[in-house]
Amino acid sequence: KIEEGYFTKLGVNAIWLSPIVEQIHGGTDEGTGVTYGFHGYWTSDWTVLDPNFGTKEDLKNLVETAHKNGIRIVLDAVINHTGPVTEKDPVWPDEWVRTSPQCDYTTYDSTVTCTLVKNLPDIKTESNENVELPPQLVEKWKAEGRYDEEVAELDAYFKRTGHPRAPRFYIMKWLTDYITDYGIDGYRVDTVKHTEESVWQEFKKECDFAFQQWKIKNSDKVLDDNDFYLVGEVYGYGISSGKAYDLGGKDINYFDNAFESLINFEFKWNALQQDNETVFSNYSKTLHNNLKGYGLLNYLASHDDGQPFDAKREKPFETATKLVLAPGTSQIYYGDESARSLVIEGTVGDATLRSNMNWDDFKNDDNTKAILSHWQKLGQFRKNHPSVGAGIHQMITQSPYVFYRSYSKNGFNDIVVIGLDLPKGTKILDVSKIFKDAEILHDAYSNQDVKVVKGKAIVDSDYDIVLLELKK
Repeated sequence: KIEEGYFTKLGVNAIWLSPIVEQIHGGTDEGTGVTYGFHGYWTSDWTVLDPNFGTKEDLKNLVETAHKNGIRIVLDAVINHTGPVTEKDPVWPDEWVRTSPQCDYTTYDSTVTCTLVKNLPDIKTESNENVELPPQLVEKWKAEGRYDEEVAELDAYFKRTGHPRAPRFYIMKWLTDYITDYGIDGYRVDTVKHTEESVWQEFKKECDFAFQQWKIKNSDKVLDDNDFYLVGEVYGYGISSGKAYDLGGKDINYFDNAFESLINFEFKWNALQQDNETVFSNYSKTLHNNLKGYGLLNYLASHDDGQPFDAKREKPFETATKLVLAPGTSQIYYGDESARSLVIEGTVGDATLRSNMNWDDFKNDDNTKAILSHWQKLGQFRKNHPSVGAGIHQMITQSPYVFYRSYSKNGFNDIVVIGLDLPKGTKILDVSKIFKDAEILHDAYSNQDVKVVKGKAIVDSDYDIVLLELKK
């Protein structure tokens, strides 16, 4: 799909994969029926890929193909826990994990130093005690003929870093290997608030070092001078929290020397309860003031949020408009762009969010084609104009609803005018504050050029949206 240009046409410049490391081999029931680790969050061995996802060569080809197409690869890091205990997956040693108490989320300790659910062993990330490898890994690696190699790498890592052989540093070593071995560009970090915040500062240092090492050894493959990207899942964090997240009465700044960005769990509610101008203006103000220099990852549907913005897929066009045009970073969940069903009969819990991609609908359903086209136009416009996601938002007129976004950095300037909920047919937009008379503008949505006359741009199209850019 990367080679076919599917993601490029959507304006996508990064692909996030849920964890691809080897999962537990047994099934377990968390109250929603017996399930297996198909989602990737139930690790049994951080050092190898789960064969259900592919091989080392597959991952290498994926990263290289993505990079050739200007797309970054973001993997998913889980340090907080192993997979559940099953008949096939014994619990790790006591010095590695705790199996109780279960979190009740009322205080800092009862959110961090505990197991998320009943049967999900919690890594002792607070420990600085030297620990030996879990016997199940030793046995497995010996059977696979790579025990000596893995141990030699661990010895070299701990010698270089001076870290204690504590559980969290083993896992950091294993996770950063995917940076040095494959050149991945970032990690979405799971269950951030369930781990001591200092762990993420340590993890950032390890990731940055690994990324620099990869760049030195692969100078011909480096896309740009961007740092390694870390985005955190602090469940429940929202833009209104600013930099400080209240965790059991303790304010924590997860941006501090750790995350460039946090997932914004508030966006779907803002999109549902507020008009576009309220959302856009508030987000712009916050991102250019209290959160200046940091990012937000907005989403309207995801793999583990049982209350998506549009659960029945009745508003696919509105979903795209709100998400793609919002200040901040936009996360498209697979199938947002095709109105893939989020309702699977007979499922319980998050499984309903994870149906197969509805590829055939692109061929057979005209409405799906129209939805995809809408996402593509918005995505391309956003990709071509940094002002859309990173610029300053300013409303021009309330009715018709027209606004502009402006971005300026290091001599680069970008400005666009956007109109939403406009009448179909002839539309007259006031652009006098933005563009000069006689300048030629291009409406990227209807693909037509218009000239600015007396401060106005007149667009005649069958659409209710206008995306104006200065014609090059």
